[in-house]
Amino acid sequence: MSNILLLLSSPSGAASVSTKLATSLVESLKQKHPGSSVTVRDLAHDQLPHIGEDFVTGRVLAADQHSASQQAAIGRSDALIKELFAADIIVIASGMINFGIPSTLKAWLDHVLRAGATFAYSENGPKGLVTGKKAYLVIVRGGVYSEGAFKPYDFQEPYLKGVLGFIGVTDVEVVVAEGVAYGPDAAGKAIGAAQEKIAAVAA
Repeated sequence: MSNILLLLSSPSGAASVSTKLATSLVESLKQKHPGSSVTVRDLAHDQLPHIGEDFVTGRVLAADQHSASQQAAIGRSDALIKELFAADIIVIASGMINFGIPSTLKAWLDHVLRAGATFAYSENGPKGLVTGKKAYLVIVRGGVYSEGAFKPYDFQEPYLKGVLGFIGVTDVEVVVAEGVAYGPDAAGKAIGAAQEKIAAVAA
């Protein structure tokens, strides 16, 4: 039995390939881990505000020094961090938008990457505090970025792996469907390969 946190970020709603694949992956994980609970956070549908002055100022103040707006900003971050720590498995669905991740997903990361909460600095450098978790990245791209001329423009997968590793989530498995904008045949092939990878997860 595991606690699974599913993060969706596509603005495409029910038509989203990343949402469909990530949901399928979660169903496979539930079969592998019977009795698991799933928390779904649809970041595109229920968007988080971008961090602002109240967050930036409030995170360095003691709780009894917070204004009402700072308390609300830090309280939101605290709740998201608590949800992250409660998860044994994290599934992140991300389409590629302008070579990177959706801004809704970036907003979530900005709320949960907090010094003293999810990572800490020491004389030996930064140390991730979110340890002992498994993460799956479900990545969808219209073009092909794993190789060829556009590989240097992939700021999606390296960024997600980098920030997760920074907070201590280093056991990361990636499911990729790319080239989905190259026509029905290419899309079908890409999605089929991703579905095979998902099936292997439950094997």
